Amino acid sequence: MPSASGRRKPSRSASAIVADKERGRHELMVDAGTLDAAAPAGAGGLLASSPFTVGGHRWRVRYYPNGDCTASKGWVSIYLFLDEDVAEPVRARFRLSIVSEARALFFVKFKEELLSHPEVQHDFTSRTSWGYSKFCQNKVLASLVRHRGLDRFSIRCDIVVLNGFRTEEEAPSAAVPPSDLHKHLGDLLQSGRGADVVFEVGGEAFAAHRCVLAARSPVISAELLGAAGGGAPAAGVVRVDGVEPRAFKALLRYAYTDALPEMDKEEEDAILRNLLVAADRYGLPRLKTICEDRLCMILDVATVEIVLALAEQHHCGRLKEACLQFLAAPANLRAVMSARGK
Repeated sequence: MPSASGRRKPSRSASAIVADKERGRHELMVDAGTLDAAAPAGAGGLLASSPFTVGGHRWRVRYYPNGDCTASKGWVSIYLFLDEDVAEPVRARFRLSIVSEARALFFVKFKEELLSHPEVQHDFTSRTSWGYSKFCQNKVLASLVRHRGLDRFSIRCDIVVLNGFRTEEEAPSAAVPPSDLHKHLGDLLQSGRGADVVFEVGGEAFAAHRCVLAARSPVISAELLGAAGGGAPAAGVVRVDGVEPRAFKALLRYAYTDALPEMDKEEEDAILRNLLVAADRYGLPRLKTICEDRLCMILDVATVEIVLALAEQHHCGRLKEACLQFLAAPANLRAVMSARGK
């Protein structure tokens, strides 16, 4: 006899390794007058933001309106600066852009991006900066500002500080069983419980539920159930012409379960052909495609001409192509011609 411990289900757990990161944004508001061509170049022209904290570290945005060195004179230089001493490099991803305030309809304010550079990643050591010595030409930015009638603009820094990785325990997920709705609806159809309409097809009667069929096909709702509701007898019997009983039974099964019933190999071809016609008639495109696909796989000499005519009539391009490929084989074509002559 197995022990109690041997019958226990194995325990399951999960964990995940995630990046420990913190996002932040700082905007440095700048007076447009700083773009004056007479602004000093190099260290003397440095304008810096107030310090801000992201990821537990202190940062500043550094702005040089006329370049941070002789080589970049006439350009705007912008950097992100780590304003503290650190024992280990601090890894950060950041994106620098120049934005302005604009107004949309009803005086709603929004920020419009004038210039930007792609996001970059850098490992910052103590009191170092990283950015662009030539972010944009001074005169280009000045022209944009004048064109929009701005008296100021903002330098925006979007930053993500990466503090390594950490392990997190994940809550165990329940094993969700697959849906069995189709089974219950199939049982409902087979039992006839609560049926409120009966279809008479080729001398056979099929009980069904108006609400299910109306939900599956607006054409059935309008042509069949609408007729039953308007002038049919009280019993709710609807006569259906032009569909074989076997095909109509398969159509109902599909409407309730989204699948076709098992079919005898000897009858499959005939049922599928009639079912394709019914699917096209009652606006069930997925069912029509299923029939088309299965007919493509069971083409034979005896039925290929009938199926080809059916494909033409009901606009089944894939089925038509399969028939033509079947007939393109010399042996198949000879067999069809021979059968036609008998």
